[in-house]
Amino acid sequence: MPVPRPYDAVIVGAGHNGLVAAAYLARAGRRVLVLERLDHTGGAAVSTQAFAGLDARLSRYSYLVSLLPRKIVRDLGLTFAVRKRDVSSYTPTERDGRATGLLVAGGAARTREAFRQLTGSDREFQSWQRFYANTAKVAERVFPTLTEPLPTRVRLRHRVDDEAAWRMLFEEPIGAAVEAYFADDLVRGVVLTDALIGTFADAHDPSLRQNRCFLYHVIGGGTGDWDVPVGGMGALTDALARAARDAGAEIVTGREATRIETDGIRAEVTYRTDEGEATAAARHVLVNASPEALAALLGETPPPHAEGAQLKVNMLLTRLPRLRDASVDPHEAFAGTFHVAEGYEQLATAYAQAAAGELPTAPPSEIYCHSLTDPSILGPDLVERGYQTLTLFGLHTPARLFTHHHDAVREELLKSTLAQLDAHLAEPLADCLATDADGRPCIEAKSPLDLERELRLPGGNIFHRDLAFPYATEDSGRWGVETAHPNVLLCGAGAVRGGGVSGIPGHNAAMVVLESGDNGAAAPSI
Repeated sequence: MPVPRPYDAVIVGAGHNGLVAAAYLARAGRRVLVLERLDHTGGAAVSTQAFAGLDARLSRYSYLVSLLPRKIVRDLGLTFAVRKRDVSSYTPTERDGRATGLLVAGGAARTREAFRQLTGSDREFQSWQRFYANTAKVAERVFPTLTEPLPTRVRLRHRVDDEAAWRMLFEEPIGAAVEAYFADDLVRGVVLTDALIGTFADAHDPSLRQNRCFLYHVIGGGTGDWDVPVGGMGALTDALARAARDAGAEIVTGREATRIETDGIRAEVTYRTDEGEATAAARHVLVNASPEALAALLGETPPPHAEGAQLKVNMLLTRLPRLRDASVDPHEAFAGTFHVAEGYEQLATAYAQAAAGELPTAPPSEIYCHSLTDPSILGPDLVERGYQTLTLFGLHTPARLFTHHHDAVREELLKSTLAQLDAHLAEPLADCLATDADGRPCIEAKSPLDLERELRLPGGNIFHRDLAFPYATEDSGRWGVETAHPNVLLCGAGAVRGGGVSGIPGHNAAMVVLESGDNGAAAPSI
C-alpha cells in the first residue's frame, strides 16, 4: 500500500475561510492540500447563473460584505473590491391611511427630515444618532481584535471603555436598549432586525443570542457598513482561490473527506476519489465545515444539532416595481435594505408564532438590489433593458417548520412573504418578474433545509451554530479555532468569531499553524 503523501496542512472544505487559510499558509511556504466535496470552490460565497438563458450571475447564498478585514485583502493581495451603498434602508408602512415610510439615506439633514415626516418630531432621529454613536464606538474598538488572539472578557471590556455600551450589547437583552432609546414601533423594528438575521430569538431572549448576532452586524470594518461585492460574492472566492493556487496550494474539487485520524502530532485525512478512497497525511488539519461535521470526521459525539431560521429568495426583474409611497423612487428604496413587516411588534408576533410551530402570518423579510450598486453581475443586454436583481432574506422561519411537507410549506411561506411586499407596491411583484429560457418566472427560494442539503449547513444555520461573543472562554483556545486535538483546527463559521463572510476563522487558524513552530517540514504518516 503506498505511503500517504505528506503535507504541512490539509484543509477540508474550499469555502472562503478554507481558501483564506490555504493562501496564508502557502504564502508562508507551507505545503497545503485543500479538499472540496463539491465540483467548485467557494462554499456559500458563490455567484451562479441561477436562471436558464439569462446572463445574470447572482450571489446565490451570501450576498453582502461587512466582516471581511481589509487586512486579509491586503495581506493576500486580493483583486477584489466592494462598493458602498448610497442608501442604508427604506421601510414602508401606512400611517393614518396613507402610504409612507422611513428612508435612511444621504446626509444627516435628509434622514432627519425623513424621521420627522414619519414620527412628527426630531426625538427618534436624535435617539438614532445617540444609539449608533455607541455602536460605532464599540465597532471601532472591537473589530481590530477579531484577527488577534482572543482577549479575555475583562480585557475586551476595558478596550470598549464604555460601561453603558458594554451593558447594552454584552450584558442585557438588546430589546431593553431598543425600548429605552426609541418609542416608535417602526424605528424599533428597523434597529432590532440586525439582532435577528439568521438567528431565531426574541428581543428579550435571556440567552443573549440576539445580542451576539447584533454585535456582529454592527462592528464590521469598524464601521458596521454592509457593502456590495463588485462582481458578486463569487468574485471574492475566485480571488481567494487564485491567491491560494498562485502561492502553491493544491486545491482539489470533487473530493469529500470522510475521516480524520490524529494522535495530536500527526494526522491523516481519508477522502473519496473517483477510484475509491485515498489518504493524505499532514501535521495539521484545518476543517472549514461545521462543528457537527468535524465531530463526524473524528468519530466523536456531535454537539447539539443547530437550526437555521431564514428563507432565502433570489429574483430577476425586468424592472423595479413602483411603490405605493410615491415620494420615494424605487431605485433608492431597493438600493439599501428594504424592510418588510419588520415593525417591532410584527417581529415579536412572528417569533411567537414560529416558536409555537406555526408559519408567521406576516413573515418579516428584508430585500436589496445588488445590480443598482453593481450592474456588472448582469450582461450588457440585460443592463440596457433595465433588468434588476432582488435578494430577499426572510426571518423567523426555523427549520422545524419545514420538517413535514417541505415543498408545500416553502411555497406557502414564499407566497405569504411576497404578499407582505405586495402590500407596499403599486403593482404586483409578479408583473415585474423576468422569465427564463423555459418561460418560468425568475424566482428561486431556499429554506433552511435546502441550505442543509446543498451546503451541509446544520439545520440550515448560516452561522453553523449560535454565535459567540468575541472573547476567550474556558474552552475557546488562544485563537478561537482550537479543538481537543492540538493539530486539528476548526476554521469555519462555527469557530469563535466565525459567521458571515469574513475570512477571520481562516486567518486565525492559519495563525495557529504558523505559531506552532512548524518550520514547513512535512509530517510522516501515522
